[in-house]
Amino acid sequence: QVQLVESGGGLVQPGGSLRLSCAASGFAFSRYSLRWSRQAPGKEREVVASISSTGGWTDYKDSVKGRFTIFRDNAKNTVYLQMNRLNPDDTAVYYCSVRVGSNDYWGQGTQVTVSS
Repeated sequence: QVQLVESGGGLVQPGGSLRLSCAASGFAFSRYSLRWSRQAPGKEREVVASISSTGGWTDYKDSVKGRFTIFRDNAKNTVYLQMNRLNPDDTAVYYCSVRVGSNDYWGQGTQVTVSS
């Protein structure tokens, strides 16, 4: 079955960096686009970054452009989110997801907290 496992979250000071990882299994990873989304307390989940199957195309939410980078290693079935210049507004649970057929699959999420 499709499994997505995020890791790499934690507590970081404003201006700091984190790299999130999402290890995938149960589907042909290199054939699918992937997304990173986040959900802050009391807010709706939002997509922050997307990447095509080959990694040749990426897209970002405006507020993270120039600070976040999504990339993937198809040999390791892993997608990453490099987050730089973090600010408190980036505090959220971060999820990776994939659409396989008509179904969306999500990981369990990893908490990112930006605070001094």
